[in-house]
Amino acid sequence: MQTIKFVAKDKNQKEFAAELSKRVRQYFKKNNTSKFGGTKIIVKAALMLTLYIAPLVLVFTIDFPAWAALLLMVVIGIGKAGIGMGVMHDAAHGSFSQRKWLNNLMANSMFLLGSSLINWKIQHNVLHHTYPNVYEYDNDIDTKALIRLSKHADHHRVFKYQYIFGPLLYSFMTLARFVGDFQQLAQYNRMGALKIYDSSFAKNLWTMIISKLLYIGVFLVLPFFLTDFAWWQILIGFFIIHAVASMIMGTVFQLAHVVEGMDEPLPNEEGVINNQFFVHQLETTSDFSSKKNLLGWYVGGLDFQAIHHLFPNVSHVHYYDLAHIVRETAKEYGQPYNLQKSFFTALRSHLLMLKKLGQQA
Repeated sequence: MQTIKFVAKDKNQKEFAAELSKRVRQYFKKNNTSKFGGTKIIVKAALMLTLYIAPLVLVFTIDFPAWAALLLMVVIGIGKAGIGMGVMHDAAHGSFSQRKWLNNLMANSMFLLGSSLINWKIQHNVLHHTYPNVYEYDNDIDTKALIRLSKHADHHRVFKYQYIFGPLLYSFMTLARFVGDFQQLAQYNRMGALKIYDSSFAKNLWTMIISKLLYIGVFLVLPFFLTDFAWWQILIGFFIIHAVASMIMGTVFQLAHVVEGMDEPLPNEEGVINNQFFVHQLETTSDFSSKKNLLGWYVGGLDFQAIHHLFPNVSHVHYYDLAHIVRETAKEYGQPYNLQKSFFTALRSHLLMLKKLGQQA
């Protein structure tokens, strides 16, 4: 894979990046606070883990009718998505806690999602955050089965109605990762990406096998011994958990980059993208909120994705305050700041973008 360099177009872009970094440092100094999540994120982690674990314990210990058990599976799915967005995400970036052991513990909550932490760190922390919306570098905009997410990808007739059926396919995201983790790990090993985290293929392969066997044991084997549900009912419950979590996470993550107005630059022959790195993040990422609300709390600050891309090592509990700094500084220096007014505005824009990508080569 060709190495990409980001080169500022002019002096103004460099000054913008320097001033923005300075103002963010001043924010933490002035408020005498750290970049980590603190008590707020610990409380959130406890709540999300409770949403994930408590319904499972209840199903294993109380004889629920099938309809009630299925509702509890929905709650587990909601908790699972909450762990992924508001707990694991921060911890994988190193911003959950200044205590290394606690940060590592919460990062490993990825295993509760049935997936691989090392794969996530490479795909998300390294590739996505370094090359957002750069086709063939950012795995997040690779074509996903029947969904075309980049204007640079090959176009086929099957994509024509993706704006209708595409979002429904998001419900398979975590199951696809559960199965595809092995292939992705092998791919990253061939790329030499495991060396970034000083890790080996064999170690991660065994970790992946053991964690997935434990996951299958808890969600597919234990129910046979601890409940009276038939095998097909257990499979339905398993799918519901994944479908709910996947639909939530898949949708939220797409609203930051696959919406109208997002840039998709390609490097030139020398591997250069003519844009300052901070400006590139702002041109390829959109926020979909400017207020504090319950949805923003639940999605772990992913409604402020532009802020997250600029300062990924800062916990999401600070994004609301940092958004004001970014917005004002960008306006002062004439740099972009993309903002959809609400979740539903962003969702509409995403669907329109899917329609455009599906109908135009």
